[in-house]
Amino acid sequence: MHLGKILAGLGPETLEVAGSPDREIEALVHDSRLVSPGCLFASLPSATPGRAGAEDTRHILEAVDKGAVAVITAAEIDAPRATIIRVKNPRVALSAAAAVFYGHPSLQLQTAGVTGTNGKTTTTFLLKHLLDVAERPCGLIGTVRYVVGPRELPAARTTPESDDVQRLLREMRDVNCRAAVMEASSHALHQGRLRDVEFDAAIFTNLTQDHLDYHETMEAYFAAKALLFTQMAEQTRKKGTAVVNLDDRYGRRLIDDHTQRVTTVTYGQSSNAMFRAVDLRTDFHGTQYSLHAAGKSYLVRLPLFGPFNVYNSLAALAAMHALGHDIRKSVVALKDAPQVPGRLEMVPGPKSFRVFVDYAHTPDALQNVLQTLRSLEPARILTVFGCGGDRDKAKRGPMGLAAEELSDWCIVTSDNPRSEDPEGICRQISAALRSGNHEVIVDRRAAIRRAVAMAGPGDIVLVAGKGHESYQEFADRKIPFDDVAESATALREKAA
Repeated sequence: MHLGKILAGLGPETLEVAGSPDREIEALVHDSRLVSPGCLFASLPSATPGRAGAEDTRHILEAVDKGAVAVITAAEIDAPRATIIRVKNPRVALSAAAAVFYGHPSLQLQTAGVTGTNGKTTTTFLLKHLLDVAERPCGLIGTVRYVVGPRELPAARTTPESDDVQRLLREMRDVNCRAAVMEASSHALHQGRLRDVEFDAAIFTNLTQDHLDYHETMEAYFAAKALLFTQMAEQTRKKGTAVVNLDDRYGRRLIDDHTQRVTTVTYGQSSNAMFRAVDLRTDFHGTQYSLHAAGKSYLVRLPLFGPFNVYNSLAALAAMHALGHDIRKSVVALKDAPQVPGRLEMVPGPKSFRVFVDYAHTPDALQNVLQTLRSLEPARILTVFGCGGDRDKAKRGPMGLAAEELSDWCIVTSDNPRSEDPEGICRQISAALRSGNHEVIVDRRAAIRRAVAMAGPGDIVLVAGKGHESYQEFADRKIPFDDVAESATALREKAA
């Protein structure tokens, strides 16, 4: 693509252009390690405060040495071999450039974004399933994986950088997908990675404490989530619909802020929710409830557990309705919904007791999962959990209290310690616990084996925090580690 076309798409974001605009752009990248001859390189500011300046210059010069013919940057830099495009905000400029370079693919797809603290992954999996069944082949961008037609790709992050988002959407379009669903993380929204995606539907699940290491306050966290709806209200080529959890107080704030700006569909258990669930029942086969929507009632059978998955399924059904699909057909399709990796996933094993793995890594998510398991009336609940290092430390005590209140025995262990001392994290969690129904086993593998070995008839073991993740991250290494696989091994050892 001619660089001039990309420059036209940047508009007033461009401050100055040093060098010739008469260049052909073969690729668009933001990682200097991926630069190839003929590419446009975007030098993005670090999300970590204080890491800029000389480091940015080094990456730019490295990219030019590798053959980058143009650079988007906020810095004043001399690199005669490349055209330097100095902009106000490189992230905003990259998003606009990527949309132009990949041909605005969201305009050719029925596109839905899901934001909130908990439930994003399950809601996107359910929505993708319903769209596929409705013969709208659907791509997926989210925490567990990216799905482009028949290809499944490992997910580097929940919501990738804007150039990767646009590339994935273009690839979906090119393999004849007709729809795309994606998780919209607060980091991504705050950093403008989705600015140039036009959505047909934006879904809000809930908001509870998380990521305050980045956002610092709940108000700032909420403001980042709300950007999905602000941007949808301001988009020019699609008229999107907001799908909002009416039972969540932040959801109600969104409705107050955006009802006049976009069409809104609400869901929940509240009597005035447009998609309302009543008469919930959960057993080891899944969940059943009655749906009241559009003046009719439907019996919903969902092969997933618990009230929080009722909310996730309501969000998916309401979104399907907002996208123009038949409610009854969507309800029928839900009974064959897939298991979402690491989301209250039952580990195959003996029926005398059960082992579940779940991604719950916030106080609210852990409480919801444990309440669901308690509703199954187990003899005991044995919970293995920890908290990640280099993340919101304020949630460690509340997570411990949630586990203590709803479990019969807790084993505090490592999650992903990252640069922190694993024993120190465990001490912070256990210091908040008030009763004696816990122990600390820092080694996660040993903790899982201990819980499974303790389990007796009628018990439930919950291994929480990492879910689908296939690794454990320490200060000096990242090792293979899968909670489902480790739990299965522990079950085999117990049976031997």
